Amino acid sequence: MDKILEALVGSSHPASVKKAIVRKVVEAAEKEVTEEQCGALYNLATRLILLGEDTFQRQVGVQVLEAYARCHRAQFECFFTKEFVVGLLQQGYGNLDRKDPAIFDYIHSCLRLLISCPSVLEIFGVVQVEVLRVVCERSGPAMCARLSTMLLDFVQCIPKDKSAVIFCQQLLRTIAYFHCASNQERELQEYVSQVTKVSTLLQSIWKSEPATLLPSLQEVFAIISSTDPSFEPSIALASLVQHIPLQMITVLIKSLTTDRNVKDASMTQALCRMIDWLSWPLVQYVDTWVIALLKGLAAVQKFTILIDVTLLKIELVFSRLWYPVVRQGALVVLSHMLLSFQHCPEAFHLVVPQVVNLVQSLKSDGLPNSKTFLLQFTELIHCMMYQFSGFPDLYENILEAIKELPKPSEKKMKQILNRSAWTSQSNSLASGLLRFSGKSETGKTGLVNLGNTCYMNSIIQTLFMATDFRRQVLSQQLSGSNTLMKKLQLLFAFLAHTQRAAYAPRSFFDASRPPWFTAGSQQDCSEYLRFLLDSLHEEEKTIQAFKLATPRAALPKAGDTDTSITSHSSDTQAHIVEAKGDRKTLVEKLFRGKLCTGIRCLQCNSISEKDEPFTDLSLAFYPPAPQELKEDSLDAGGGSAHQGSGPANKSDETSDSPKKERPTEVDGENRAHNGPGGQRSLSIPDLINYFLAPEILDEENKYYCEHCMSLQRAEKTLRVLDTPEYLILTLLRFSYDASCHVRRKILDSVSIPLLILLPTHHRTALCSSPSPLEVDSPDSGENLAKKLKPSGKEEGQECKEEAGTTPTAVESVPYVLCSVVMHSGMSSESGHYYCYCRNVNGVDQGEEPQDDSLTDPGLQTCFSVVKQEELGVQPPKEWFLFNDSRVTFTSFQSVQSVTSRFPKDTAYVLVYRKQNIRNSGGPGTASRLRLTAEPPLHKDLMDAITKDNKLFLQEQELSARTQALQAASCSFRPNGFDDNDPPGSCGPSGGGGGGGFNTISRLVF
Repeated sequence: MDKILEALVGSSHPASVKKAIVRKVVEAAEKEVTEEQCGALYNLATRLILLGEDTFQRQVGVQVLEAYARCHRAQFECFFTKEFVVGLLQQGYGNLDRKDPAIFDYIHSCLRLLISCPSVLEIFGVVQVEVLRVVCERSGPAMCARLSTMLLDFVQCIPKDKSAVIFCQQLLRTIAYFHCASNQERELQEYVSQVTKVSTLLQSIWKSEPATLLPSLQEVFAIISSTDPSFEPSIALASLVQHIPLQMITVLIKSLTTDRNVKDASMTQALCRMIDWLSWPLVQYVDTWVIALLKGLAAVQKFTILIDVTLLKIELVFSRLWYPVVRQGALVVLSHMLLSFQHCPEAFHLVVPQVVNLVQSLKSDGLPNSKTFLLQFTELIHCMMYQFSGFPDLYENILEAIKELPKPSEKKMKQILNRSAWTSQSNSLASGLLRFSGKSETGKTGLVNLGNTCYMNSIIQTLFMATDFRRQVLSQQLSGSNTLMKKLQLLFAFLAHTQRAAYAPRSFFDASRPPWFTAGSQQDCSEYLRFLLDSLHEEEKTIQAFKLATPRAALPKAGDTDTSITSHSSDTQAHIVEAKGDRKTLVEKLFRGKLCTGIRCLQCNSISEKDEPFTDLSLAFYPPAPQELKEDSLDAGGGSAHQGSGPANKSDETSDSPKKERPTEVDGENRAHNGPGGQRSLSIPDLINYFLAPEILDEENKYYCEHCMSLQRAEKTLRVLDTPEYLILTLLRFSYDASCHVRRKILDSVSIPLLILLPTHHRTALCSSPSPLEVDSPDSGENLAKKLKPSGKEEGQECKEEAGTTPTAVESVPYVLCSVVMHSGMSSESGHYYCYCRNVNGVDQGEEPQDDSLTDPGLQTCFSVVKQEELGVQPPKEWFLFNDSRVTFTSFQSVQSVTSRFPKDTAYVLVYRKQNIRNSGGPGTASRLRLTAEPPLHKDLMDAITKDNKLFLQEQELSARTQALQAASCSFRPNGFDDNDPPGSCGPSGGGGGGGFNTISRLVF
């Protein structure tokens, strides 16, 4: 039968006759056939499939093979053996080469017919070995595509374990040699399809055996970073990018950019070839990986590579904009390359000649996405022309071509440029003029942002600018280098004396970061401040406790007064230490005050009082009037109170809280005016008075009176007993809105006076032991605002001393503003911190109020006093704006008006310094806390600074040499470049502090 069939298919009979006879032969497969006859038919079918002269012969071979293999499975097993398969893969068939794709098509078909037979397992093992050999021979894309199709159908044929790693690496090497010789669209589509099949096989292997992924990616980098001039890897490798998990970007890029074994030449080649991948059609995430590598190189300051690659590839990337299939990804990369290349116009000017033609093409091509793309492209061009102004001859035609399209505002262009620059300080690569990254004209040192550490930087600068605190820290004699106070002392020494424009406080960040703070994430600056002060306090207490445990001979004599910075570790120890002298910690001396919480039963008039220490006052915003509330409900950006964080910030106001009376009337004066349009005009004294205002405990908040032995209505009052040297005020701007299930921010502007008078109550000699009086709470960090749940106050209720209250004398203590920490953003989970500061201590600018009525002993409310600075007369260059690495001069007017100019920038933490007044505190109370001049540095601090300054000069020398090499190609500085805000700065130098940043792109950084 096989002879007849062979003669028939090669004869000249009509096709219909041939098909009829072939049909009869196929139908005969269901009848009984001898083993010899089956073997002959299998051989004939194989010969027709592999060596057939035309499509008809190959189809006949397939039909006969499938029919007889299904009906005579045992005979087919004897024919299609592992020896036969090895022969096909190693020697081919007849005159058919073993690398012909038809070989794999034939084996693929036979495996389908044999899948249920036990013998197929032996064949799988043979194929696993042979496919590894095939990919090592660098087969072409057609062969690899057929191989991939077979392996995707029969995963049992894929090499396993270590062999799988080798197989993936070799297959990647093979892909690197893929090339398409034809420029015809049909051939190109077939080529892309073949490469896609191979990349799909690799994706399948990576998913099933994750251990193969990392070695595969290492192999890819080895391929594209090759500097062998005779080898140019195929851009077909781009098809793999979309199969690499995006979660690996950060780890891989960091590993590559920090690996010292990767030479700059290799990294340059790799980056250039990745940029070439933008030409590969329909592939995803190439732009994402390219930009991630560009940013990674910028992060490690590999600016030479970035410059070389940008100048080499910018024109190629621009040319990809002409092709709609790869246009969007190319624009993303082009935008990043141009916007980050801000030190000279060379890169932009390379593509300027092509801009007009591309704009005209986009206007006329009629594609649905061209209009949106054109708007994005013209925004980029406007930014670049703004950055490199002064070339009217080059830009005139461009401006004419895009004159009908929207132009971004100057503010938006600055924002785009600032957030895209490689560097954000004066050490940016400069063209022509080599400049050193010395301090700004302020003479102050900035702090490098270590990754979402603006909250720490603002607090450190605030504490550093607290003159008396800084001087006390620098004057301490400390042993050991691992204490937090020692690290703070070293940090303050660097801020005062380093030659760097910005110092990186890595060691202090690691030591002072609260354990629950995740490194690199957004955090609350007030919570950090509270934790830092508590840590410094507890550290001194521990040291003091250790000293108290030493032998009696080591203790000071009874008459000695020890003014060193130590503290007690418990209430009992405190009395012992104070008996020997003033043993308060530095934090207690400068930041600790005392509040008295009094509760008076309205039934029996009995009073219970409790004294509690505080380091900051958390000031809630009192609820708006009904008409204000109705208006605010229409505003989606409204908020309530603070997102609690730390001991003093837990008093979130919610809709179901009892309400405290609004302190709108203070001695006949309206302290909470209505601004234009009915908006509230609040001030810091308004919030302090609301904090101190009495509240009625009623309904579910009734007070359990021990005299009445039942729940009774009561009145709660707060009084300041002891005032701290530095008064820290935290405005509770964030809260959880239970109705909308979101955290909101109160954007109300709050007037910040330069001088306030804080009412302070002093107990008279008649009340040394008020009844009942509770002892001081050992928990110094207990939330004070938590005890201030607002409640309604009965009409006509007067706040005056009743029988049994503690007699006190009221004194107005003046405080002058020294620092304001601003929060820029719309929520507690995002935004940016910066601060305004000035040098103030208790004697430098001590002023006594001129109006004697303000110090009337009967005055029990907080007032602000207008000073000359607020009227526009102020010492020049007194205020500073600290914005991470950037430090600039500003003014108190900028502090007052920043929220009106940048509505999302609001005061968050304020620091006031107590001033000297007549007859207060007794002799020498404040003098011991104040040093009239900056103390000399200890030797170990000076040695550390000297060593770092020498290192800084060496870095500058190396930087200068590098820049000198670049100056030849980047020799032009555009007009006005020196007048622009430094790239990457956080906002206007006048004090806006970056309030105009887009909230989405402005997480706390």
